[in-house]
Order: sequence, then structure tokens, then C-alpha cells
Amino acid sequence: MSQVNQPTKYRWTVCALLFFATTINYLDRQVLSLTWKDFIAPEFHWTNNDYGNVAAIFAIVYAISMLLSGRFIDWLGTKKGYMWAIAIWSIGAVLHAFCGMITSGMLTGQWLVTFGEAKEIIAGVEDVSRVVSISVTVFIFARIVLALGEGGNFPAAMKACVEYFPKKDRAFSTSIFNSGATIGALLAPLTIPAIAARYGWELSFIIIGALGFVWMGFWQFMYKKPEENPKVNAEELAYIKQDLDHGDIVTGDTKPARVSILTCLKFKQTWALIFGKFLTDGVWWFLLFWFPAYLSSVYDIKSSDFEGQIAIFVLYAITMLSIIGGWLPTYFVEKLGMEVYAGRMKAMLIFAFFPLLILFAQPMGEYSYWWPVILIGIAAAAHQSWSANIFSSVGDMFPKKAIATVTGIAGLAGGIGSFLINKISGMLFDHAEQTNMKFMGFEGIESGYFIIFATCSIAYLLAWIIMKTLVPRMKLVHI
Repeated sequence: MSQVNQPTKYRWTVCALLFFATTINYLDRQVLSLTWKDFIAPEFHWTNNDYGNVAAIFAIVYAISMLLSGRFIDWLGTKKGYMWAIAIWSIGAVLHAFCGMITSGMLTGQWLVTFGEAKEIIAGVEDVSRVVSISVTVFIFARIVLALGEGGNFPAAMKACVEYFPKKDRAFSTSIFNSGATIGALLAPLTIPAIAARYGWELSFIIIGALGFVWMGFWQFMYKKPEENPKVNAEELAYIKQDLDHGDIVTGDTKPARVSILTCLKFKQTWALIFGKFLTDGVWWFLLFWFPAYLSSVYDIKSSDFEGQIAIFVLYAITMLSIIGGWLPTYFVEKLGMEVYAGRMKAMLIFAFFPLLILFAQPMGEYSYWWPVILIGIAAAAHQSWSANIFSSVGDMFPKKAIATVTGIAGLAGGIGSFLINKISGMLFDHAEQTNMKFMGFEGIESGYFIIFATCSIAYLLAWIIMKTLVPRMKLVHI
């Protein structure tokens, strides 16, 4: 009697690589949000609007990069495409450390200086407006390089996930690697402010940025397509290929034709994803970029304070609940017998209600800052659950040859939404603070935060309604 081999589980090793890449991705983008208010702003005289401009430019370039990266990765392939992406964003992350030196050089013509000497030169410049203008421009340049690389993370990760997981497992595997965003955000407040306080904010960018180069070594030697990977046996390969996507069957050595962006935009499914990302991505980016400043501005708790580090840590620890985001649709499909899309949309509707809790963050914050931490943490967990499923729905409806391109289009929409919320937030917070604006019982900058929180709270229900209207039931896209 022939012995049946057990399938290998190398797909989970690939999932682990995607998880660590996403963790590094979010660590790199968090360095600025955790250092600008308490370290960078005093040195360069930044306002909320200055930081909002830097964050907004990052968001829009990141969005454009996602769109272009999707096409680039579909053309170049998952392995090489991911290598290029993380190399570029790691260079961009490290480049931030030299923004002070470049600023001092542009101000005085003294280029060969140390980090400490650059600080002294900048402190001695009387024209503060020049310091602000030049430093913001230099940081924007570094941020653009970071964004160009980071935009490739999710298109590449989703393409790898589609290559290694059947449809029924994709939401779960996506939620696992997507939780790297939470882990990155979780580790950031425990490490970055401490590095900045002890060694200077410049070293925090260099140390965190170097992690990407380490990951590249593992990716180079560990990733191959499943059919070419000797660590994937025939049984696992059969499991992976159990539902070969429509439109993906190729014969001989013929590669599937690339799908144009205009072709993808002809389908309602693409527009459902566009609205789903446009209305909700900005919420996550706002929480990621502004929450440390919120604690500092409203409660006078700095990111370098132990109290601030614990608060940010707890917020993102709560976000780890997002692992349920991958499990819940699987439960609806396997246990309740629902069709994949119906199960996913039902799960997303449930997740869409939790951000309503953000409405109570500011009012409850009158009693303790822990209320905003907890309520915003729950909403952030709901976002990550939502995000894991909206990414997975691309693989549900589109053939593999279009996955990265469609993910990029949706990412562009999400980036535009993020650009708007960051730009508007910076302007609103400065206006509210300078005019002592009053709204719904709040004054000053607190009224500004309440307005943005209220906007964030309803975004998911609105997005779900639009998505369900455009695509009421599962319909495969044939290209």
C-alpha cells in the first residue's frame, strides 16, 4: 500500500516573511510620528500644519507608489519586486537621519558637520522661517523616497499570499501578515522614543531603517514560487492550487498578459474597492500619525515619557484583536455555509460598527486619557480587520494577473483619502489652537480633534453601504 505524504507547510514560512516585512514597514513610517512633536519640532520650529504637510505628501506619494508598484510587481515578479521595494524604503528611512545636516548645510554652506554640530548651527540661525521652510522641504524629500518604496509592500505581499494560499485561507493569512502593521506600531513607542532620547532622533531613523536590509537577505534565500520551491511538496502544492483562479490558466511558457489600469477601472468591483479604501484608509493613517501628538497636545503626555509609551503600547496591543478579522469570514463560510463574498461582507459590516466608539473618545477623555486609548484601540482593531478583508476580496473577484494592479488602484484611492485627512487635520488643529475654537463643548485643539474623530467614526459604515450597492453579490471578473 502506497504511503500518502503529509503536505508541507512552507506557505506559513512565507506568511512569516510577509509579516516581518510589514512590521518593518510600519516601524519605519512610525519613527517620524513618534519624534516630531517632542524632538524634531523644537529643533526646526514646526507647527501642526508643517507636520501635516509632511504627512500628507507622504500619503499621496505612497498612494501613487502603490498604483505604480502594482504594475511593476506584476511585471517584475513577486521576489524581485519586493526586494526593490524594501531596498528603496530602507534607504529613505535612513535618509531622514541626515535631514538636520542637510538643512544646516543649505542654511550656512557648512556641509561636513556632525549631527550635534548641525543642531548648534540651526539653533543659531535667526531667520526661523528659513529653518522651517528648508527643513520641511528636506524631510518631504526623505519622506517621498520612503513612500516610493513602502508603496510596494502590500501589492507584493498580496501577490505572494495569492501565490501561496487558496482562497479560503487568504483572509486569515492576510490578517496574520497584516498584523505586522500592528506589531510595528506596538514596538515603535517602546523603542523609538527611547533611542531618540538616549542617542538622538537621528539614530532612531538609522537603526530602524537598517532592519529592512537584514530582511532582504532572508527574502533572497527563502522565497521561490511554490511550484519551483523544493521545500513545497506535491501535497502542499495541490492544496495551494486547489482553486486555480479563473483567467490564470496558461499553457506552455506563455505568461499571462498584463492587465491595464483602464481595463480594471471598467468593473464595478474595482470601484467598490476604491471607495472602500478611500473612505477608510485615512482613519488608520490619522491614528498612526497623530495619536502621539494628540496625547502631547491634549494631555501633555510626551511619547518619550513612560506614561506615553505605555499608552501607545496599550492602544496597539488592543489592535491585535484584528486577528479575528481573518477568522470571522472563514467561520461564516465553513461553519455557516455562506458564500465567500457574502461571508466577507457580513464580517466587514460587523467591523464597520466598532469605529463609532471613536465618537466617545474625546468626551470620555475628560475623565481619563485611558478612555481614548481604549476606544481608539478598539476602532483601530476594527480597521485592521476591515483592511485584511478588503485586501482579500481582490483575490476573490480578480484573476492573479490583475491582483497587484487592482491592489495598487485601491491603494491610490486610500492614499488620496489619507492625504486629505492629514492635510486638513494639520490646518484644523493650528486654527483651533490659535483661535480657541469652540465646538460641541470643546475648546481649542480639543475641538479640532473631536471633529476629526467624528468624521472617522462614520467612515466605515458609509464605505460598506457603497461597496454593497456596487457589488451586491459575488461576481467574478473575467479579463
